[in-house]
Amino acid sequence: MNKILLGLTFSLLTVMTSAQDVSELHANAKAFMQQKDYANATLILVRAIKMEPNNLALAKDLAFNYYLQNEHDKATKVLSPFFDRNTADDQAYQIGGLIYKVTGNFKEADKLFKKGLKSFPQSGPLYNDYGELLWMQQDFSAIKIWEKGIQEDPAFGTNYYNAAKYYYLSKDKIWSIIYGEIFLNVESFTARSAEMKNILLESYKKLFADADLLADTKDKNEFEIAFLSTMNKQNSIVHRGIGVESLTMIRTRFILDWNTNYRKKFPFYLFEVQNKFLAEGMFPAYNQWLFGSVQNLSAYQNWVNLNKEENNAFTSFQKANFFRMPPGQYYH
Repeated sequence: MNKILLGLTFSLLTVMTSAQDVSELHANAKAFMQQKDYANATLILVRAIKMEPNNLALAKDLAFNYYLQNEHDKATKVLSPFFDRNTADDQAYQIGGLIYKVTGNFKEADKLFKKGLKSFPQSGPLYNDYGELLWMQQDFSAIKIWEKGIQEDPAFGTNYYNAAKYYYLSKDKIWSIIYGEIFLNVESFTARSAEMKNILLESYKKLFADADLLADTKDKNEFEIAFLSTMNKQNSIVHRGIGVESLTMIRTRFILDWNTNYRKKFPFYLFEVQNKFLAEGMFPAYNQWLFGSVQNLSAYQNWVNLNKEENNAFTSFQKANFFRMPPGQYYH
């Protein structure tokens, strides 16, 4: 009996030691990855994955390191067993699809993204990457994929980014505005957000290019008609042109009107955030942040200097509150 117990204890200690060794190797590899020393990270990960060949976390990091060193065949070989056994997660499908995409193997990338979405139908990143693959091939059905990503995973930002850019280039006059502003709240301080601020400003100019926003509502749903109807009431302000001051007025009146007529019927988190800024006196600062820097940077900086208390209150609130679109508020 004692021999049996001793054997079991020894086996358990061996397993624990092995797990500790792999964990330590993985941590060392991640440290090299953070230093962008991908060759050393790969060297360590190769040894770790020999110890635990079914460890998906190790496989993803190893494949990504191979990808960063342009060793695409090796990267694919590392992940393939997990795809074959259906033990991959959505991030693994992302990495695999990316590798096929950069090597021009669009057919295999397409198959892999579809398989990944079948297993993970609520993965916003997978919808985004699949949409980008289609867009690379000038397949305009990409917008359907990004829209599905917004519907299934509304908290993920990049589908809004791609959808807003798509609609800005189309005849659409609503969704480049709505999706663009959502994206700016999700991703606030990047090169992409600077690009999106310009798209948002130009989208408002595009919206009010028609004297009557309700002239053509043939293909619009109830939410879209409600949006256009509420914006249409602000047409008199447009005579001043579209800029940060006029947009602050237009958007203030829009929220007040929306609260009265449509808030209960179409609950929408973006408009709730706007309403909160309005109620707490931060709406001018919010609109300056959205439109001021792209309309006239020096004028925006001057406004910030003259309104430091209001701007600091808005900035502090923005940094302390994470914007996250909830499920069930998809109206497109």
